[in-house]
Amino acid sequence: MNCFKKWMHISPVYPTIPDDYNSEEVANTVLTSDLEQNELVFKQLFHNSFDIVFRKVRQAGENHWLVIYISSLVEEQMLDDHILKPLISVATKLDELTNEKAEDLDDQIISIGNTNLTCKITDVVNQVLTGHAAVLTLGSSDAMLVNVNSKSQRSLEEPPSEPVIRGPRVGFIENISMNIGLIRSRIKTSRLKMESYTIGELSQTQVVITYIEGIASKAVVEEVRNRITRIQIDGILDSGYIEEFIEDNPYSPFPLVHSTERPDVVAAELLEGKIGILVDTSPFVLIAPMTFWNGLQASEDYYIRWPIATFVRWIRFLFIFIAIFAPPLYVAITTFHQEMIPTNLVLSIASSREPVPFPALIEALLMEIIFEALREAGIRLPKQIGQAISIVGALVIGQASVQAGIISAPIVIIVSITGIAAFTIPRYSFANGIRLLRFPMLFMAGTLGLYGIVLGFMCILLHVTALRSFGVPYFTPIAPLAIKNIKDVIIRAPIWAKTRRPQATGSSNSVRQPAGQKPGPSQGKQTSENN
Repeated sequence: MNCFKKWMHISPVYPTIPDDYNSEEVANTVLTSDLEQNELVFKQLFHNSFDIVFRKVRQAGENHWLVIYISSLVEEQMLDDHILKPLISVATKLDELTNEKAEDLDDQIISIGNTNLTCKITDVVNQVLTGHAAVLTLGSSDAMLVNVNSKSQRSLEEPPSEPVIRGPRVGFIENISMNIGLIRSRIKTSRLKMESYTIGELSQTQVVITYIEGIASKAVVEEVRNRITRIQIDGILDSGYIEEFIEDNPYSPFPLVHSTERPDVVAAELLEGKIGILVDTSPFVLIAPMTFWNGLQASEDYYIRWPIATFVRWIRFLFIFIAIFAPPLYVAITTFHQEMIPTNLVLSIASSREPVPFPALIEALLMEIIFEALREAGIRLPKQIGQAISIVGALVIGQASVQAGIISAPIVIIVSITGIAAFTIPRYSFANGIRLLRFPMLFMAGTLGLYGIVLGFMCILLHVTALRSFGVPYFTPIAPLAIKNIKDVIIRAPIWAKTRRPQATGSSNSVRQPAGQKPGPSQGKQTSENN
């Protein structure tokens, strides 16, 4: 590969290259065979960057090689052992390889397998900024890019946002190469595809789309590609940036793209025909499409016995209603519908609310805001004091407020139960949407009573059933109804009974496993008879 090309309007002393090396003019500019001139170009592009290193290797009295790298991004030991020392060793042998070209370095000098050649200045700059070393040779217009990226990273550990009692104890980290390896270690097939894109004009962030060919819908994969490639932004710092660009309805409180830190969750979703989106420097992997029921399912559901998992799911279904409707029901009944409460309970509530100067709606809003503030403070404070502040704050503020007559004891109980109910939702982003819905429901209950609650519930139901995630109905398989898929929604069916993939995402290859694998004693009995 030799794409030598003269620059236009280049001074023989100092070449004129625009500061913005991403411009179209520089993108079409290539290296020359003049090593000194190439060095001047890169020194201009990287001016005022103290960590950029230009290491020259002389041979036969002149500069024969130029190694360009960023000291803070490369593994120095690897750079020394596989690039600099071999080059210096060859340079000491006078007149040997004096006419060596860059394409010959891979076979005779450079001892790292991950290399590639380029003649474009932008390719060199972009790769150097990702931890590669560029090796330029005298008399050649090609540069060899060698991957010597530093492997410094945090260790693999259990993801703090998705803890489990039984299941894998490893989570994603900020290194995308390691994250890809965690997925491939669980799905060992050539049908697992990884498509790489670079997003962000300045950050140049690597984004990878992963799916299983033959299982994932081609239309959904193409839609994900289109939404990723149309993103135009200066920088991507986390997968949350990508999520906001690709979701179907940005105004919905419900997340339309699932995010997780667990490789086993990503592998399970890929096996159901979904698509994963990995973002470099982010430990959260996006999964699309997402349904309402994904927000209520935990990875541990599939690692424990199915009757227990089913019971836990029913608990979640119950508590999601409590998380949304418990405070509004209390406000509506105590304000407009006291006749619905037993007499003894009415007297108890009335006596507790007698010294309270605020109506039930203001009382509930005040407690909800205080609870949310304590919860946020517990998250933002250091771990050593965060939990103590949230617990002590809740006890002290709640008890003192009741004794001072600012709020009543029943509302403290209601808000506490509501907070516990929200914590039972396994997906954090989904739980945030549920937390947000409580406040409009409180206003509806405080103004219209039970009629407002019914109206609010209908609005939520209509909104959820109208949502789409990459063309998949958000409320599927309940609406539209798919009876065969309900066994993994209302209940957690045994693994041996899940013979087909979800119809909404795995229709390209619906058969997951053959039927008739229900365990039983017959096989053991037959074996003993044969013996």
